[in-house]
Amino acid sequence: MSKLLLRGRVLTFVDEPKSIDDQSAYSYFEDGAVLVENGKVVEAGEYAALSGIPQAEVVDHRPHLILPGFIDTHLHFPQTQAIASYGAQLMEWLNTYIFVEEQKFSSSAHADFIAGRFMDELLRNGTTSAVAYCAVHRTSVDAYFAAAEKRNMLMIGGKVMMDRNAPDALRDTPQSGYDDTKALIAKWHGRGRAHYAISPRFAITSTPEQMELSRALVSEHPECYVQTHLSENKDEIAFATSLYPSAKDYTDIYAGYGLLGSRTLLGHCIFLSDREISALAETGSVAVFCPTSNLFLGSGLFDRDRFNRLGARTAVATDVGGGTSFSMLETMSEAYKVLHVQGQRLSPFASYYMMTLGNARALGLEDRIGSLHAGADADITILDSRAKPAMELRMRTATTLAEELFILQTMGDDRSVAEVYVAGKPMKRGLDRPQAESPRSRSIAELQTA
Repeated sequence: MSKLLLRGRVLTFVDEPKSIDDQSAYSYFEDGAVLVENGKVVEAGEYAALSGIPQAEVVDHRPHLILPGFIDTHLHFPQTQAIASYGAQLMEWLNTYIFVEEQKFSSSAHADFIAGRFMDELLRNGTTSAVAYCAVHRTSVDAYFAAAEKRNMLMIGGKVMMDRNAPDALRDTPQSGYDDTKALIAKWHGRGRAHYAISPRFAITSTPEQMELSRALVSEHPECYVQTHLSENKDEIAFATSLYPSAKDYTDIYAGYGLLGSRTLLGHCIFLSDREISALAETGSVAVFCPTSNLFLGSGLFDRDRFNRLGARTAVATDVGGGTSFSMLETMSEAYKVLHVQGQRLSPFASYYMMTLGNARALGLEDRIGSLHAGADADITILDSRAKPAMELRMRTATTLAEELFILQTMGDDRSVAEVYVAGKPMKRGLDRPQAESPRSRSIAELQTA
């Protein structure tokens, strides 16, 4: 494969910024370049120092910013067409919209179609890696990983396990959930860039028997991730703890089944006590901040400073389809507001750290993604801070990198992503062309009679 030299304004993080003035946390090259070969970053630095590389194809992205690809740590691929469903909080929303939508994924044709569109939406928004829940059906997991494999994306995902408090068509059993997960791990985990996440949906939809078999899966496959939901909504908390009366609190349900650990991702974590946050800190579990869905579903506000004070790890995510955008830029705009209303600061540098190296560290994948260090996978996002007329006008008054990053975060969306590279291959070209209506995107009734 020929060498590729991407020229532009290069920004990559080496640590979490302690303040808006902490220049030691990142490397920035005003006239910079990233050298890519065989899908890997060879070097990032000044263009003048790299411009003499023999046989390197130069792609000039000036004046745009070159950053690592964005990483999303919690979203739901089967909810792609349920985004923007009106007027319900969590439990009503699940029963009214989401459980209806997820039944469609028994059809492999439908799952394949949505999986392709899902991956393309991520790429359109500059997201090159993500952690997603699939449906209860094995077909949905196959579709998800096949679509990722076709695009060579590093993706994490898994079949939801749920054997109660859901429609019959979405229930597995403790044994079938275990057996399906074992088979899917064997098929997909470690294949190309795929990683598997053992996924009991949440305590409400899993019996103690299923939780026990989830414990067995985690013990048998410590190389896999674990993902579930925790403390998103007050009614959910009351329901979950009523189902497990011997647990000290909601977090203790998962702790009791050995599901907490450094590879565990816990979506939401809004109403945790100090004891619960300390339990996450002690086990290295990750609390995932989902600002747009927490606002959209009226759930509550994530208290990031309390997690930091108690030493717990955190990540950030879109949570599509409760979340209202595939864009990590728009997600961080809402994160800023959620924290600001609580008197907490989120600097522009901290935002971009969280979307890149911070989320990579949360996944334990910082050696491969999240920064532009030598040897990293060449997953790269190119950002245009003048993509919209209003942004171009605002940028005329911007004088610092911090201002520009904040403008992108606050006003940007998929139009601000000029290009995205996956393992060194440009991916966005062609994604914005109108796509024909697919005959495979049909209602449940149509699928059942097909």
